Amino acid sequence: MTALVFGSNGQIGQALGALLDDAVLLSRDEADFSRPNTLPAVVEAINPSVIFNAVAYTAVDKAEEEEALATVINADAPGALAAIAAKRGIPFVHYSTDYVFDGAGDTPRNETAKTFPLSAYGRSKLAGEKAVEAAGGHYLIFRTSWVYDAFGKNFLKTMLRLGAEREQLRVVADQIGAPSYAPHLAAATLQALENAQAQAAFPSGIYHMCNAGEVSWHGFAEAIFEEARKCGMELRVESVEPIPTSAYPTAATRPLNSRLDCSKLRDTLGVTLPDWREGLKDALEILCSPC
Repeated sequence: MTALVFGSNGQIGQALGALLDDAVLLSRDEADFSRPNTLPAVVEAINPSVIFNAVAYTAVDKAEEEEALATVINADAPGALAAIAAKRGIPFVHYSTDYVFDGAGDTPRNETAKTFPLSAYGRSKLAGEKAVEAAGGHYLIFRTSWVYDAFGKNFLKTMLRLGAEREQLRVVADQIGAPSYAPHLAAATLQALENAQAQAAFPSGIYHMCNAGEVSWHGFAEAIFEEARKCGMELRVESVEPIPTSAYPTAATRPLNSRLDCSKLRDTLGVTLPDWREGLKDALEILCSPC
């Protein structure tokens, strides 16, 4: 039984690859998501028992200028993969985002909440959800938020770099969400899939999946520096000024409320994730370890 992971060089894809014993891992260079018509042949050649799609166009601001390309990668390609998975009778696992919501209010959104993306990226990811749903078959769509890892480019790595270079930083404090550690997401994904396959009827659908708890980007930055110093990192940063989103304009509008209600994941698939602080500690333990 072989798993096929698309996006093996991304954060979630890499974390999945580390946990799967029998898997074919394909990077974006090895599977062209800008040409969805080429993907079915890739699947046929590998003959997998399950497909994980961890590929996404994630350049949120650039997507405002490249919405057509973002939609091909984030919607058309996943739709094509979901269709061939349905045809072959195998599960398809796909990842989406809190950006499908408008970010209004301060309560966590559940899977039945009305979607209203504010950006081209969000629209492309919502289109991807609909494409996967339309393909039918056995599928799991996991909406997550604020993904990071000890590897790659992400908020954690950026803060550590800036914290080593500067004494003062300014970080947005009115966007609230749950930083989600890629290895925790990968482990939860595999457990959720196993539990779904054990049920009499495969519970296809959208599920919210992120680490427990909530924090602002500013609070996350302060926690990063606190934990980094505990494990011996030398940092120059002395103060982190909280600023509103309006003080840091970007091409794409970010949702202020990125809170996701993950109770469906718990109740239907029996999966819960640790508090976001546990993920941060795990990531920094890796970064602080001697090479």
